[in-house]
Amino acid sequence: MITRLKLKPGQKGTKALLEKYGDALVCVRYRYDEASRTRIKTVELIVERKELTPSRKKQQKIGDETVVPVRIEYGEKHLGKMARSAGGRWEPDVRLWFVQFGKIKGTELEHHIILDATEKRKS
Repeated sequence: MITRLKLKPGQKGTKALLEKYGDALVCVRYRYDEASRTRIKTVELIVERKELTPSRKKQQKIGDETVVPVRIEYGEKHLGKMARSAGGRWEPDVRLWFVQFGKIKGTELEHHIILDATEKRKS
């Protein structure tokens, strides 16, 4: 089966499905089965939406002296200044800041920690 077309909600070919499923509609795909010579229209739907909360166990395991990776998106200058003033180092190869956890604990930067980042950091 070959997928030839993937449409976002609101594009031509999705309007009726958008009315039917509303905000739950993620995309519409048109698939072609050459063996049976049929076209199949499929939809991708959101069935559950939950707010993520960081695991307390993971946060408690981090010591104040531990250097943690922090992702700051382009344009978030105030966060970059906070990381720099906390003694953080920018690593351009992995595009992450590395800061001691104790210096950013309780600040906005704590929410930008990448817990499962694979460190390719230069020491």
